[in-house]
Amino acid sequence: MASLAYLTSDFFDRDPRKVARALLGKLLIRRSRGVSLSGRIVETEAYLGEDDAAAHAAAGQTKRNSVLFGPPGFAYVYFIYGMHYCLNVSCMKEGEAGCVLIRALEPVSGIERMAALRGIELPKDPKLYKPSSLKSIASGPGRLAEAFGITRERDNGKNLTGEESDLRIAEDGSRVKNITAGPRVGIVKSAARPLRYFIADNPYVSGRKVKLPSP
Repeated sequence: MASLAYLTSDFFDRDPRKVARALLGKLLIRRSRGVSLSGRIVETEAYLGEDDAAAHAAAGQTKRNSVLFGPPGFAYVYFIYGMHYCLNVSCMKEGEAGCVLIRALEPVSGIERMAALRGIELPKDPKLYKPSSLKSIASGPGRLAEAFGITRERDNGKNLTGEESDLRIAEDGSRVKNITAGPRVGIVKSAARPLRYFIADNPYVSGRKVKLPSP
């Protein structure tokens, strides 16, 4: 893997829409018990805080969503449909809510381990790995959380910019050229707002690929 530069809290201390775009192409990395898992972020969604009806912060600060109002760069993990965890990263300065949901990853390293955590059987020969066989590993917020062993108990409130953290985000020099914005997926309130961002034509993106004007 190329030389990594881990993201700092300053990266997340701004409008979630800017963070959501800037996260595309970055690497989500889990290091645990000598095993390193990584995936390139190819799809995100921005949530704007108390003025966003779809955001968990819309009703104000509670014990459960307090991470959203805390310092930038912390993991906010929630459970949906009684079966899936979702990973978000807090944005904005402390006291102002906002976050970015990481929706899809392109598997990069530790692929066999991620597949095992997902209960997916891969071709025995890594040379046969193709997007068609790897997409189901981390294409979707619930899938990527399972592939990285992300749970609320383990990761909620974790500092993703901390040097000792086992879950971090880094850049490796990769550049993203074509970013598309479209409606958010899997929600009802404020769903049409073009706050979902993804790398155009990337085979690991999930959901609908409707192009709308960027905010």
